[in-house]
Amino acid sequence: MPANKRQQGREEKRAELLAEARRLFIEDGYEATSMAALAKAAGVAGNTIYWYFTDKDDVLLAVLNAVLSDVLTDYRQVASAPLEDQLGWVVRQLQQMNRLVSTVHTRAALAPAIDEWHTHFHLITESLFRTALQQAGVDRASIDAEIKIGAFAIEGMLTHGLDDAQQRAICQRLAQQWTNG
Repeated sequence: MPANKRQQGREEKRAELLAEARRLFIEDGYEATSMAALAKAAGVAGNTIYWYFTDKDDVLLAVLNAVLSDVLTDYRQVASAPLEDQLGWVVRQLQQMNRLVSTVHTRAALAPAIDEWHTHFHLITESLFRTALQQAGVDRASIDAEIKIGAFAIEGMLTHGLDDAQQRAICQRLAQQWTNG
């Protein structure tokens, strides 16, 4: 009997599963996406996912790593922009991933691997933020506090549903404070 489907390599199939998981986790949320729903969306048998991932948190970690890789690549385009624009860009990126952000915070308390990823994410983003603040001339003695203030402000903008004008005003005020000392 002739084969109707072309053969796929392991990495290609894994990438397809990952793309579907990313879409579903962002659109429907992690909790609302069962492994069976992921398999159906990817057009595979339910147990096929377990050939590529150990469990749902393993899928989540793969999605998070893919998203982080994409965002870090895209960040290069705004890294030399004014600080206000960089902050606004970060807020917009996180808003697009709001379900993933919420999932990470929820799952970090339950899954050590997600907690480890979350900690690593903060180290990376704080390092990038540190570089941006140093380039803006922020005093090294206060830079750690300024990084926390920035992170808390961004998290606040994400959790309180501020409109674009309010977000811009906050980003502008923070950048003004950091560049004018």
